[in-house]
Amino acid sequence: MDMTVTAWEAELTTNYGSDQDFYQHYTGEIILQILTAIVALVGLAGNAVVLWLLGFSIRRNAFSVYILNLAGADFLFLCYQVITSLISLFNVDFFLRVMEKFLLPVAIFAYISGLSFLSAISTERCMSVLWPIWYRCRRPRKLSTIICALLWALSLLLSMLEGYYCGFLAEKGDEVWCPVLDFINVAWLMLLFVLLSGSTLALMTRLLCGSHRVLPTRLYVTILLTVLTFLLCGLPFGIYWFLVIWFHNFYAFFPLFLVTILLSCFNSCANPIIYFFVGSFRQRWCKQRHTLRLVLQRALQDTPEVDELGESLPGETMAMSESLVF
Repeated sequence: MDMTVTAWEAELTTNYGSDQDFYQHYTGEIILQILTAIVALVGLAGNAVVLWLLGFSIRRNAFSVYILNLAGADFLFLCYQVITSLISLFNVDFFLRVMEKFLLPVAIFAYISGLSFLSAISTERCMSVLWPIWYRCRRPRKLSTIICALLWALSLLLSMLEGYYCGFLAEKGDEVWCPVLDFINVAWLMLLFVLLSGSTLALMTRLLCGSHRVLPTRLYVTILLTVLTFLLCGLPFGIYWFLVIWFHNFYAFFPLFLVTILLSCFNSCANPIIYFFVGSFRQRWCKQRHTLRLVLQRALQDTPEVDELGESLPGETMAMSESLVF
């Protein structure tokens, strides 16, 4: 993936024929880069707030540990997008080479990690609904922490190997190991997507259908909205990556690359907004002061509401949500 602007210009001029068409397209690229930088900056602020609250202000439970790590992956991905957007806009050759060699594996690492944590959240929530007795009685106390550590390590290993053997960190790709690593990465992403889709479908089926339907909680809504946002905005970047690996041609899909990057930024930016929206929905803002900490805590609430105004049962509300403590 040679991402230098000179190569982009040569390729785009060939594809678009005339200088006028090229400069119109180049102007569109600049607009997309500016939008990406703005959305990424907003997302950085939102994820920084989530990281601070879950890291230092809120008692962590089984699912808030996953949310904390997901916010960390989103924050890392958005940092990459802000840096690369600024580098591309100012067109500095040295930093473009740095971006290609070192920052692109960081983006791959953050994307794999984010999808892994989201799949883990949905899968564990599905297990807690389908097998509630086993989940509450036999689940290891530190399972969330162990899974997150393993997913971080696996994502880092895959991204580093991909970067080294496929030409990001080395001068050129390894003709033997690069196709193998491409296949492993694609297989892992497909497995995560299957787990995410299957567990989410099972949750929605149990929530909406059958004689043993469970009552919706704020945690349900938070997970479902986060998954839906990823499928709409985050998944296209994975599809783009698959197309590049399959056809071995970055420039053929370059316009798609800019769009998928912007959508991925929307996905990472939307997650904190979802948490605070779900946590503050149908609350009596005029009667009591709601801090961001309380709003985020409500977004992870795992007991159903009891009245029409959305006020939950005192005492038991947060007790059940914190029954599986980090």
